[in-house]
Amino acid sequence: MVRLNILPLLEKKGKTKYWLYKQLGMSYQNFNRMVQNETSSIKLERIEILCQLLDCTPNELFTIDWEIADNAESFTSKHTETKSAEKCETMLSSHFSAFFLF
Repeated sequence: MVRLNILPLLEKKGKTKYWLYKQLGMSYQNFNRMVQNETSSIKLERIEILCQLLDCTPNELFTIDWEIADNAESFTSKHTETKSAEKCETMLSSHFSAFFLF
């Protein structure tokens, strides 16, 4: 799973979350979700601003937790297979129901 590495970068720079919040001008709720890695997307311009403020590169801004990524991929794969099977079953059921009505 790709995660933002904001808190360690802030600590390295000697700045606080509050300082970054004020610099970004976001709502506190969205800012906090971003910092706590509770969001699934981030705008490219926000990445650029974060890199400028934290004096870092995108490579330093992001980290990948491969263990979480593997677990999520496994869950998504199983979930997708189940949903696909259910969808197929529904389609076949409705198709054959219509066939037997004639």
